[in-house]
Amino acid sequence: MESPRRTTLCFVIIAIYSSQATLSLNLESIVYHSLLHEHELMEEDPVRPKRAVAVSSHAAQEFTVDVEISFENASFLEPIKAYLNNLSFPIQGNDTDLATDILSIEVSTVCRPNGNEIWCSCETGYEWPQESCLHNLTCQGHDGSSAGHHCHCLKGLPPKGPFCQLQGDVILRMSVRLNVGFQEDLRNSSSALYKSYTTDLETAFWKGYSILPGFKLVTVTGFRPGSVVVTYEITTTTTTSPALMHKANEKVTQNLNQTYKVDSSSFQVTYSNETKFSITPEIIFEGDTVTLTCENEVFSTNVSWMHVETGLDIQNSTEVSIYTSMLNNMTSVSRLIIHNITRVYMGEYICKLTLDIFEYASRRKLEVIPIQILASEAVEVMCDNNPVSLNCCSEVNVNWSQIEWKQEGSISIPGNAEIDTDSGCSRYTLMANETQCPSGSSGTTVVYTCEFISAHGARGRKDIEVTFISVAKLNITPDLISVSEGQSFFIKCISDMSNYDEMYWNTSAGAKIYKRFYTTRRYSDRAESVLTVKTSTREWNGTYHCVFRYKTLYRVMAKDVIVYPLPLESNIMVDPVEAAIPCRSSRHIRCCVEEDSDYKVIFQVGSSSFPAVKEVDEKQVCYKHHFTADSVSCPENVDVFCHFTNAANNSVQSPSMKLNLVPGESITCQDPILGVGEPGKVIQKLCQFLNITRSRESPVGGIITYRCVGSQWQIEKNDCISAPINALLQLAKALVKSPTQDEKLPSYLGNLSISTKQAKLEVDSFSGTLGAIINILDLFSTVPTQVNSEMMTHVLSTVDIILGKSALNTWKMSQQQKTNYSSQLLDSVERFSRVLRAEDSTISQPNVQMKSMVIKPGHPQSYRQSFVFLDSDLWGNVTISGCQLEHLQPDSFVVTVAFPTLKTILDRDVLGENFANSLVMTTTVSRRITTPFRILMTFKNSHPSGGIPQCVFWNFNLANHTGGWDNSGCYVKEVTEDSVSCSCEHLTSFSILMSPDSPDPDSLLKILLDIISYIGLCFSILSLAACLVVEAVVWKSVTKNRTSSMRHTCIVNITASLLVADVWFIVAAAIHDHRFPLNETACVAATFFIHFFYLSVFFWMLTLGLMLFYRLVFILHDTSKSIQKTIAFSLGYGCPLVISVITVGATQPREVYMRKNACWLNWEDTKALLAFVIPALIIVVVNMTITVVVITKILRPSIGDKPSKQEKSSLFQVTKSIGVLTPLLGLTWGFGLATVFQGSNAVFHIVFTLLNAFQGLFILLFGCLWDQKVQEALLNKYSRSKWSSQHSKSTSIGSSTPVFSMSSPISRRFNNLFGKTGTYNVSTPETTSSSLENTSSAYSLLN
Repeated sequence: MESPRRTTLCFVIIAIYSSQATLSLNLESIVYHSLLHEHELMEEDPVRPKRAVAVSSHAAQEFTVDVEISFENASFLEPIKAYLNNLSFPIQGNDTDLATDILSIEVSTVCRPNGNEIWCSCETGYEWPQESCLHNLTCQGHDGSSAGHHCHCLKGLPPKGPFCQLQGDVILRMSVRLNVGFQEDLRNSSSALYKSYTTDLETAFWKGYSILPGFKLVTVTGFRPGSVVVTYEITTTTTTSPALMHKANEKVTQNLNQTYKVDSSSFQVTYSNETKFSITPEIIFEGDTVTLTCENEVFSTNVSWMHVETGLDIQNSTEVSIYTSMLNNMTSVSRLIIHNITRVYMGEYICKLTLDIFEYASRRKLEVIPIQILASEAVEVMCDNNPVSLNCCSEVNVNWSQIEWKQEGSISIPGNAEIDTDSGCSRYTLMANETQCPSGSSGTTVVYTCEFISAHGARGRKDIEVTFISVAKLNITPDLISVSEGQSFFIKCISDMSNYDEMYWNTSAGAKIYKRFYTTRRYSDRAESVLTVKTSTREWNGTYHCVFRYKTLYRVMAKDVIVYPLPLESNIMVDPVEAAIPCRSSRHIRCCVEEDSDYKVIFQVGSSSFPAVKEVDEKQVCYKHHFTADSVSCPENVDVFCHFTNAANNSVQSPSMKLNLVPGESITCQDPILGVGEPGKVIQKLCQFLNITRSRESPVGGIITYRCVGSQWQIEKNDCISAPINALLQLAKALVKSPTQDEKLPSYLGNLSISTKQAKLEVDSFSGTLGAIINILDLFSTVPTQVNSEMMTHVLSTVDIILGKSALNTWKMSQQQKTNYSSQLLDSVERFSRVLRAEDSTISQPNVQMKSMVIKPGHPQSYRQSFVFLDSDLWGNVTISGCQLEHLQPDSFVVTVAFPTLKTILDRDVLGENFANSLVMTTTVSRRITTPFRILMTFKNSHPSGGIPQCVFWNFNLANHTGGWDNSGCYVKEVTEDSVSCSCEHLTSFSILMSPDSPDPDSLLKILLDIISYIGLCFSILSLAACLVVEAVVWKSVTKNRTSSMRHTCIVNITASLLVADVWFIVAAAIHDHRFPLNETACVAATFFIHFFYLSVFFWMLTLGLMLFYRLVFILHDTSKSIQKTIAFSLGYGCPLVISVITVGATQPREVYMRKNACWLNWEDTKALLAFVIPALIIVVVNMTITVVVITKILRPSIGDKPSKQEKSSLFQVTKSIGVLTPLLGLTWGFGLATVFQGSNAVFHIVFTLLNAFQGLFILLFGCLWDQKVQEALLNKYSRSKWSSQHSKSTSIGSSTPVFSMSSPISRRFNNLFGKTGTYNVSTPETTSSSLENTSSAYSLLN
């Protein structure tokens, strides 16, 4: 450390004392106190407590005192050192302070003059703090400095004062190799060998390393292989020179027993706390240039770098540079520079300097993080000169060197950048105008990039997509719109922008045009909205605005529409509609309209035209003409029209008036209002032209029909409509053409409800008023996109009145007239319920009830609604499961409406044989259903003892779109004395039909098949049980060899699986019988087990067939019994289980696993039946092939047989093989192919049912009892005495001709089966030959 020039020599001593009182210290007279840097002389430095050894006031405490002594004569230094070294410690205090002891006094720092400066050095055992050194400065060393420590230039004063500090312990990690074999006990520190080695080695180490300066301790830390490598640690207070370490190692070698065979050249020293390792920068980003620096106060440039994770030494490359140099000939500095660093370079790095046997190593972990930039999301900017800010911020806030903004796109719109260094954020403000983004560039996306650049070269960037939206320009065509009522027109509005949020039309009053009148389309370069009016009315006269909205930006273009008054053809009322006029007579004819306008009206009779006379009657305006029959020939039928022409010169023609000119002598009926007529003549008259009371606001509507009977006109049909209802009907017709129909609808529905109540007498009496109300509801139901609870209440109040019991006679009249009112009413209510938007609302009227539920997001609850009508003594329930509702979109509405009287109003079914006898319930959903949907309904059973119920729905498409009952997709789920449960797969109006008889044309065949099935199943179950008993009795006798054992194993499993399957078949039939409730869970279980066990039967049949094929083809091949059984059971039960589980798992969650009317696999919805049919038919085909192979082998002749004998034997074998194999291999199921096709002959059904129902009996006879070995085993068990004599006889024959000899009859048949020829003998049937066992088992298979 440098100090200003001074003539004195100074040094610092440290005194450590123990005291219980105050300190008083006196040294020799030559010792006096002084401070560096020209401080005044002082007595002593402040006392620093070192540690407290007790907590009481009387406990001794240790203190360290730093004392600075300066003197002029440098020769005093060595005597003082010698004096202090000769002191004996502790030094007792004087008489006045007996409690103070001096424990040690040492010299730490010596400062000497050097030219104009003073240089300070540390004494042995002391050093400057490493963190305070500046190794890069040039400082002159001094001989008095400690070896290996050349830190003389300080950054600043050390934290503990301006003097050297006591050195810490230096740990030398060393190793040496012993050329002896490594033993595993050396890994165990508690073993005797480990302790022996440790004791001997540590003894030698103490003797050798005790010569090192500051030596304290040596400890063996372990052993590792190669041969034996000893690792140990030496603790010293200072570093050691290489020469001294070599000397110490030699002493170790000399003091260690020669049996250890020390390799004197293998000593190695590692320093771990002598290297200064630094990394720049502290926070490393991907792309930075990173410098790792290693500094050692060792004169050596032999430095290596290693990446720990890869275990590779680092060498110079294009990405990595290593520079090593000596600083001031005393400090080794090595730098590892990594350019453009990536995360591949992450991990721990070791810097290692090697000098002779010394290693100075240090390690640091290097973390690399990516530059994470948080930026604005993609944004749309309107070119309206309003500022929009883009923001970028870094997750790690560092002192960024630079933050840049760039842009890339087809248009250039610059902005202003602002940087906030405190937060590490940058803001870029854009202000686009119409000039910068013209209309053609609307929707153009420009990518703005913010780039963060670190001080060490890392770059991080983030892109922000900015879409510039131009201000739309609208254009409307055509230029001029002028039409008359009843004509069509359109207005086209075109925007030069394709992006918009909304494009709609408004009236001049600001009311939105109803959406059905306009369509909007988006093109790549424009958007287009067309307002189309097919039938204009006066309400369309005015100004209309095309509104284009994007975000908060609106563009509006207006267009005027002029609609000239002109009555619609349907609004022109003519009188008479039809009339008879005597020849050479005359009659007044007229055409009337509701409102007075400036029309030009003429009457056209044939090719002649006549002017009309205008007559105003309150609000009704009539145009009259006096028609004279002289102008035309007589008799004649004349059509008369009146033409209305308006100011725009557009005209409309009225409905025709049919005038019949008749001779006067044939006329019998005469009336001043109705006119004249012949007998039987039928005429129609508008009710408003009759003497019927009319209101001041509107006339009576409808038509009344008269017939001439005798000399009087009699009413044949009265379809007059009361004035209030007629007014509403005209409003309803106008409403569907109104531009603001959705706004007017609520008030119109309210008026309809009130008017219907007031006109209840007319409803109960005249079908015309009833039909008008239904037509009004039909027209109103086409208007709304949504209906609230209040509007629905008005609708159902109206429906309640027209479905009242007092109106049933009127309904009967309308049915006799073949009207479609009932179907029309039901359709209207369904349309209203589909657009209902009212959460969980309930509306109850005497003749109609409605309940609804909204589907909430998540897992909706099941939909369950109940309806009870006490007056009608009817009730019903509707249920839709939660899993069905999960397929609906959230916020969908499910609505059910129930009608108790509609059952008598709706017609019978299409054939007219069945009639509805319950509630009619209609259920609708507000959103479109795309997946199979199932609804469960329960109706009261009004006729529990008579008729067969049918679940039906009202199909609007039947009977030429007039509607009728249909049972498609519906079936009866359960029938009890009180109720009928139905299940349907769609939503509409449901009920049940009662049929007086049960005419099923196939019922006789069905009964016959059922009888065969049940009788056959009973025989089969008994036969299969008997077969299992027989197999259990003879098992040991018939399974003495491998093949026979496998054959009987297959038969037992086929029998057991078929037995269980038949039992479940009967259970399923009992479940589905109408005498028992259809338990769905039990039905699912029955379906699953029938499917599984019948598949098991087939797969065991396949196993048996494959085993037969194996024995036929691979005669010389052998497989162990365990492998055969493993394959057999895996195939027999594993495959069916997988197929059955997959089938039920894929279909049952959607409730389409079973059939609607049976406990068996579904076909109509999911084709789940294929999971049984396909495996079964494949197995049948495979087993048929195997059977053909067997027959082919049998028909192959054997050497030595005569032709006739061979033919007879072969015929017998073929017949026997077919009889055995057919039931065992399931070939009877092949007849099922013929029953798949519709219209197949009944014979195939009967044969298929017979063969498969009695399959268990066939297996008992041919598969079990026909087996010769089974017969012998049974005889042996139950007739032992008789069998003994036969057995002796058989044995004697067997001695001369073995059973398996080629010359025996049995062997010949056996060899014919497998096509073997030649003669050879086998001495015993129990031979271990594989070929013999194959032969024996195959022979047994056919017995």
